[in-house]
Amino acid sequence: MQVPRFLDIEYCQTDDALFPVAMAWSLADGRMKTVVITPEDEWLPEDGDLGDVDLRYLEEQGVPLLELARELHQDLPDQTVYVDGLDPDEILIDKLFSAIGQEPPFEIAPITELLTSLDSDSLEDRRRQIMIDEGLEPQLPENGVYALLLMAREEGLFEED
Repeated sequence: MQVPRFLDIEYCQTDDALFPVAMAWSLADGRMKTVVITPEDEWLPEDGDLGDVDLRYLEEQGVPLLELARELHQDLPDQTVYVDGLDPDEILIDKLFSAIGQEPPFEIAPITELLTSLDSDSLEDRRRQIMIDEGLEPQLPENGVYALLLMAREEGLFEED
């Protein structure tokens, strides 16, 4: 049985901007990768207002889009990647890959397509409870992926060692 893959994206959203700032995804062995993303200049609003987002941090610590795309092509080729369904993940992935003239190497699907035993409200309640129980900060994408991994394990989607 193939281990499901998960992805979560943290993003900046203002009146004039919507773009990814960090991303985490799971690998076939259940490990995770996390990156901060260097924004493209055309993503930035003209007034420079990014709300709580620290542009200098993104520019200093961020991974260039080509490097990120290369990693995603290596890690998630031809995969269905599950997301919590709460964020504009498809829009953000499209924005990321269209900025470099590529197609995403994977398909995005909401967690409700994988964990069909619960409705979307129950899944979100469970995800939120896991975040609280584990002491996870919801704004960190690696925590979102970790919560989805735990939910999949609870549903028996991982082979136990």
